[in-house]
Amino acid sequence: MKLVYATLPSGYSPSADLLRDKVALVTGAGQGLGKVAALTYAKHGASVILHGRNVTKLEMVYDEIVAAGFPEPAILPLDYMKTTQTELDAFIQSIHTTFARLDVVFHGVNHFDSCMPLAMHDLDMWQRHACVNLTVPAALTKACLPLLKRSTDASVIFLTESHAIEPKAYWGAFSATKSALATLTAIWSDEMDGQFNVRFNTCLPGPVASPMRAKSHPGEVASRQRQMGSLAPYFLYLADKASAPLSGALLDCQPDLPFIP
Repeated sequence: MKLVYATLPSGYSPSADLLRDKVALVTGAGQGLGKVAALTYAKHGASVILHGRNVTKLEMVYDEIVAAGFPEPAILPLDYMKTTQTELDAFIQSIHTTFARLDVVFHGVNHFDSCMPLAMHDLDMWQRHACVNLTVPAALTKACLPLLKRSTDASVIFLTESHAIEPKAYWGAFSATKSALATLTAIWSDEMDGQFNVRFNTCLPGPVASPMRAKSHPGEVASRQRQMGSLAPYFLYLADKASAPLSGALLDCQPDLPFIP
């Protein structure tokens, strides 16, 4: 299945209650783009399951959602570095018990150590990146499938990164593991083949003033960068039934911007 590149439709304007009565699992919801997705989905009516490993950060997002008068979210922590299949199964069972449904899975969690030559990568570094960026998200998605298949319109969204699309020296394990996500979504989409109302897509945010960008580009001035909130319409579109024709695609959130290494 050939990867399809897509952009946000011109004039896209989601309704205020776009995700009313829907349940969205957002991983990495304690900060960065995961937090943006969680707040955006809650604002548009979804009951959001906040995943992360730092409960304090998740509680802060929880409080922000409740204070805004959005549907009450749930907190479901899980440490990708330590999790087992049994814990993943229990994680999904908690969602089933509490909500009995799942309509959106937004994979916002990621792991990035630092930029360095491949010659300096040891086994632990490869395993950390592969675990958080690829293998656990893939296993978690598989565990979510029974609930997703019950939805009349389900969406699984993975976040990739610019250097996964255009590889460059020193981005090593992070770039390599993120690049696999486009292949993963394309295969999953092909295997579903329209049998269920579940679509799988990858989203390319581009450079924004995120915690990860601050770590990879510490010399940049955040106030001069594109802000994370500008990605909200893209995250909504991929969760919206309007994007149903897309599956196995890569949504480019910066089609009119030059690639910034």
